[in-house]
Amino acid sequence: MKLKKLILNLNPTDLLIVVYSLYLSIVNIIFFDKVEEWYLLVSFNAFLIFFVFTIAYLDKNKSHFLIMQLHYWYIVPLILIIFKQLYFMVKPIRNVDYDHVLIEIDRWMFGFDPTVELYKIANPYLTELLQIVYGMFFFLPIILAVDLMINKRIGNVKYEAFIILYGFLLSYIGYILVPAIGPRFTLHDFYLKGAELPGLFLTEFLREIVNSGESIPGGTIDAIDKVQRDVFPSGHTQMTLLTMYLAVKFKTKTKNFFLVVGTLLIFATVYLRYHYVIDLIAGFFFMVFTLWSGYHLYNWWMNKTGEEKFEYGKY
Repeated sequence: MKLKKLILNLNPTDLLIVVYSLYLSIVNIIFFDKVEEWYLLVSFNAFLIFFVFTIAYLDKNKSHFLIMQLHYWYIVPLILIIFKQLYFMVKPIRNVDYDHVLIEIDRWMFGFDPTVELYKIANPYLTELLQIVYGMFFFLPIILAVDLMINKRIGNVKYEAFIILYGFLLSYIGYILVPAIGPRFTLHDFYLKGAELPGLFLTEFLREIVNSGESIPGGTIDAIDKVQRDVFPSGHTQMTLLTMYLAVKFKTKTKNFFLVVGTLLIFATVYLRYHYVIDLIAGFFFMVFTLWSGYHLYNWWMNKTGEEKFEYGKY
């Protein structure tokens, strides 16, 4: 009974973290002979599960402002931490890249390589704009959450947190199933990107941040071997579309900002050579599945815990 009560303290977002941490741990244990750091990853996931149960219990029973805020925002760094876990897992477990398949699909659809064609319109002003917009990706869901929180729409904040986290975790499964590195490595020379797609003031700085986040900081030799496999689906497309959809569905005053910036960001994923177009299409379908299944999963768990179900337009 005590275990059941502890589990029912979890909100839908907490439950996602616990289940996904167990999933990653099981994968690491199964492939322990391929993942050198498997015991560290399993240990971290065990600690993470303990942390989630603890913060959920404290928020449920102590109701302290700081604990409540931590419970809202702890998923922000966690999304990045789980993403980096995959760095130690995908390549050693799969040991294959599917870029050749993705390239052929793009060529079948268009008759050419989209990133190569877009190079014809490249100029420093456009590159600067799109690199700045691309760099806003991780902040867009946070901006939406802050907007909702300022307007005291807490029910929407909780639902957004669940949907965004769920979307990220689904995209991570895609990276495991279809490892790929992207056109900046396969169709172009990665080390010539600065010369071929120069910006103005911030492009190189922002590009370096992206590269470092994918384990290829400046000066990295053999970047193709070391870069994180995170191309299919396009998480940038999936998560940006989710944020745009929720901003419109929640009828926020900032929805036009998300629509404009989001559209530019999705275009930037191909222009800046991070993704094939088929990645964007997959990101769209992942977005649709996230919204459809996420709505039912969220309300299923809310029903289990006796909480009020989520309905659009209620908050």
